[in-house]
Amino acid sequence: MLLILLAVHLLSKDGKAALLSHSLDARATADSCDDINSCRTFFSIVSGCLATIFACTWVSVHPNVPPPNQSRLQLFWRRLKMMLIAMIAPEVMVGFAARQHLGTHELSKKFGFSTMHGMFVSMGGFVTSDEHPIATIEQLEDSTLGPELQAAIQKISEKDITDKSKGDAFSKGIALLQGLWFILQTLARVHQRLAITQLEVATLAFAVVNIFIWLLWWNKPLDVQRPIVIGPPTQPDTETVTLPGQPSRWTRFGGAIAGDYLGEYKPLSSISVPSFWSLNDNDAQGKATHILVLVGTVFGAIHCAAWNTTFPTPAEMWIWRTSSLVIIAVPVLTLLTGIALLFVVEPGQDGINVVAMSFISIYIVARIVLIVLPLVELRFLPASAFVDVNWSTYIPHI
Repeated sequence: MLLILLAVHLLSKDGKAALLSHSLDARATADSCDDINSCRTFFSIVSGCLATIFACTWVSVHPNVPPPNQSRLQLFWRRLKMMLIAMIAPEVMVGFAARQHLGTHELSKKFGFSTMHGMFVSMGGFVTSDEHPIATIEQLEDSTLGPELQAAIQKISEKDITDKSKGDAFSKGIALLQGLWFILQTLARVHQRLAITQLEVATLAFAVVNIFIWLLWWNKPLDVQRPIVIGPPTQPDTETVTLPGQPSRWTRFGGAIAGDYLGEYKPLSSISVPSFWSLNDNDAQGKATHILVLVGTVFGAIHCAAWNTTFPTPAEMWIWRTSSLVIIAVPVLTLLTGIALLFVVEPGQDGINVVAMSFISIYIVARIVLIVLPLVELRFLPASAFVDVNWSTYIPHI
């Protein structure tokens, strides 16, 4: 991924902020292209970007198993919320996928589960006969029911789990190729000195991050609606359970980012796992946090590849540059500040919460800017933005 960023930086031509008064002339020149075979339209630019972003934020997101008896509207809203999170902070999805991926390996080492079985446990795919999810290592290590639960999980074949998935390797591969094809097109445009729109740069960042998500979630079943019932009944923490036991809003927020629910989530008083649940393994959480920070930095750095491209006004150019630097710096600063504060205050206290919320608020503003600004800048596109890649130059001629 860093090689992609380096290639974009080295091959990109210098640019500067352009005056808005030239926008009509630039569009007119582009639209009057004599050879339609070597040009692309405004619609094709936008639709190609939106299709790739959709694949990166809707298709690639693999939700956990939802609570039972949810309506289609509730399931859609649940998926839509995850899509919005993936658009604003795609590295959060990478961290989530990394925690589940690493947690799956931990289950494989401890209990001999296959990757598919381990991932299904992590996403709340197995429940007891009284519909409580089997979602923690503590449940599997329980001296009374643990061995029986382990045996019941291993009796379920991988084919039965795969049958629950709404996607297979072929469909996942097609969606992954969509992102790879967009990356290839962007690099070809850079190599041929053709203008790249800010919307394409933003889409490129999504496509690169999406590769991490697909690889980490390759063995996770897609869009499972109902869990698999196994094992004996367990004694719930409460006598009557009618709704999924949910941690507090702040804890759920922290759980989405760092995977730590501070002990508030209890499977035996719940009928599903939280949306961003993964196994509570400290080692896996630490590694996943480092991956999140790394990918977040790469995500911001790709936006910096548009540092010298043409902008309608100098103000928009500096807003883009500042926002790009913010989303590079915030993940790193948040991690370093959090580590430093751990030696001063206890986890969950106001000091850490205030600092974290300050950084997150700044980050969200910068991300919204980098979502809105590329759309606004479509009002001005340089003429070469409408020139298509000449792929014949890469075909050897005899």
